[in-house]
Amino acid sequence: MKKLLCIIPLVLLFCFTIACQDKAAMAELEKFRTQAAAEEQNKTLVTKLIEGLNSRSLQMYEEVYAPNCAFYFPSSSATPKSREQDMESSKGNWRALPDVHWTIEEMVAQGNMVAARFIAIGTQQKDWNGIPSTGKKFEIGGIFTVRIENGKVVEQREDADLLGMMQQLGMELKPIAAKKK
Repeated sequence: MKKLLCIIPLVLLFCFTIACQDKAAMAELEKFRTQAAAEEQNKTLVTKLIEGLNSRSLQMYEEVYAPNCAFYFPSSSATPKSREQDMESSKGNWRALPDVHWTIEEMVAQGNMVAARFIAIGTQQKDWNGIPSTGKKFEIGGIFTVRIENGKVVEQREDADLLGMMQQLGMELKPIAAKKK
C-alpha cells in the first residue's frame, strides 16, 4: 500500500507535466495558425493588386496601397515614387500597352512580406517612355516584393526585364561612340 501511495503522486505529477506541455504546444500551434492566416490574407491582397492592374482599376490603388506607400522601380532606386506617381505610370502603361496583362507565376509570403514572380504580356500600340509606337508584342518576366501593414501595401520594390522588352519592341543596345579629339 505504501508503494501505491508513493506511485500515485508521481503519476499525478507526470499527468500535470504532460498537460502543461500540451497547453504550451497548443499555444504554439495557435500562433502558427494565426501567422499562416495573416500570410494568406497578404497573398490575397497581392492577388487583388494584380487583378486591379489587369482591369485598369485606379480604385485598386486606394484599396490596396497605403496613402504613403513607397514604390521603388527598379528595386535598387534610392528615391521612391509616391502612390500618385505610380498611378500615373500605370495610366501611361495602360494607354501605350492597352492589352498588357500580368500573371503571377509564383508567390510566397513570410510575415508581413510577400514576393511574387510575374509574367507581363502585351502589345505596344502608342508611344511608350520615349519609344515610338511599334505595334510589336512583348513578353517579359519580373519580380516584386511588398511590405504590408494594417492590411495595406506600404512599400513595393520591383524589377522587370525592361531591356528584354525594348529588344522585343525593336530597340538596339549599342555602345556609346568614342568622342573624336
